[in-house]
Amino acid sequence: MSNPQANFLDKFFKLSERNTDVKTEIIAGLTTFITMSYIIFVNPDFLTAAGIPQEAAIGATILASAFATLLMGLYANFPIGLAPGMGLNAFFTYTIVLGMDVPWETALGAVFISGIIFVILTVTKARQAIIKAVPQTLRSAIAVGIGLFIALIGLKNAGIIIGDDITLVALGDLGDPLVQLAIFGVLVTGVLVAKRVTGAFLIGMFITTVVAMIFGFAQVPKSTADIFSTQLPSIAPTFMQMDILGALSIGLITVVFSFTFVDLFDTIGTFMGVTQKAGMVKEDGNVPGMDKALMCDSVGTVFGAAVGTSTTTSYVESAAGTEAGGRTGLTAVTVGVMFLLALFFAPLVAIVPGVATAPILVLVGVLMMSEVTKIKFSDFTEAFPAFMTIFLMPMTFSIAQGIAFGFTGYAIMKTATGRWNEVGLVMYILAFLFIIQFAFFGH
Repeated sequence: MSNPQANFLDKFFKLSERNTDVKTEIIAGLTTFITMSYIIFVNPDFLTAAGIPQEAAIGATILASAFATLLMGLYANFPIGLAPGMGLNAFFTYTIVLGMDVPWETALGAVFISGIIFVILTVTKARQAIIKAVPQTLRSAIAVGIGLFIALIGLKNAGIIIGDDITLVALGDLGDPLVQLAIFGVLVTGVLVAKRVTGAFLIGMFITTVVAMIFGFAQVPKSTADIFSTQLPSIAPTFMQMDILGALSIGLITVVFSFTFVDLFDTIGTFMGVTQKAGMVKEDGNVPGMDKALMCDSVGTVFGAAVGTSTTTSYVESAAGTEAGGRTGLTAVTVGVMFLLALFFAPLVAIVPGVATAPILVLVGVLMMSEVTKIKFSDFTEAFPAFMTIFLMPMTFSIAQGIAFGFTGYAIMKTATGRWNEVGLVMYILAFLFIIQFAFFGH
């Protein structure tokens, strides 16, 4: 006798058509959640550094992740999890809020606008023109630059690297027990990653937290209320607090563009990688349903800004789920449900110390470095703009400035060497806008 519920899930998610079943999809969803759930602990650190209340930061992070991932599963039927993006959260806090002295409400306004722009780009198909216009060299350089930027923040938060008036940066005090604990966290988590342990980041973070508790650097839970609570975290301080008019000021035009641009290529890269592993890419390179998936990503960003978090984007960790057999949106729905359940464990997030999350930032940077192999360093017209992009992101503490210098350098180098036909109209327009920005606004 057939199971009506199983039949419904099979038809809705096209399980049989994609050679999978309910059990496989749920296991794949749990796998993806475990690999990306570290964001529940890491993202609030960035948001609180920007001035957002911790409870609201935790709630916004989880709600944005749950909403966008459930939308991806139910509307696009893709096995991809979404959450506030690494790199974009650092850009939000350190470049915009702290670096430019912009209120977090205005920064959320910029995130909201970038989400709307992404929706428009998706609907009008304009994103395809932009994607084709930007060369692979710069796409890879952006990924590497963001990786170094995130790693620098992690090393700084861990105290491994400190500021210095003479040399700009210097090695921290390795005799400091907290610094030693951070190094321990990097090594332990790194070994877990190297051994391909599922949920390596999460496990490494909890091992470091336990050690921190043993040595008195973190609070030990005294009751179940310190771990689990039926009172959900309130997002009242951040809900619908984005300052859209403030974000439309001239000074934030580049910021809005950077949010949109980085999210666009980060999403495309993730989609192509995950769908390739899932066997969803057709012979002509087309991925059926990609427009719906991109729409979920962009709507997720709009929703995330409304509840109070930085840009929500697709997670490459979703590949862990596809390797476990995930092929449909049921995988994503499972991830989304797990995020909703995580709301009840919000008190646990407050216990994890910064010294336990810093190692994750360092190792995310390591993983993002792999893109450097795709850069044609033998061709100086490719190497120079790639270097400027990679180097200036951490050195200026700004993803936007790295992109600006890289794009401008690419257009100038190609044109000056008579290879202007490799640039394209869209790239020339972007480079011109960046030059205007440097000339009249200084940054």
